[in-house]
Amino acid sequence: MPRSVRGALLRSIPPLPTQPIHTVWMTDTAAAPLRPGSILLSWESDLQGGMNVTARLGLAATEVLLANWPGLLGDWTPVVHPTLLEVTGLHAALSVATDALHLANHLAAN
Repeated sequence: MPRSVRGALLRSIPPLPTQPIHTVWMTDTAAAPLRPGSILLSWESDLQGGMNVTARLGLAATEVLLANWPGLLGDWTPVVHPTLLEVTGLHAALSVATDALHLANHLAAN
């Protein structure tokens, strides 16, 4: 990671933890609100030489803390991957279900 980078906006999460997570580097992780379904990873060094990693999830009306992994060492992709993959899948499923509900309500009203 470049030294000036403090976070990464996730573009896609591959199905296997051995594959790289596609991101867009962020130099300022507090710049703009996250779009619904977006996940922002941010990190800072800890005193023991590890990384404290945090994931935030954008929702329709707010952002929420998704996860916090303190003191990660080395390549932390295998540690964070399962949570990120599950959350993106859940968000996609909930988006489809919400759209289907809106359509059903619209059709019922007409």
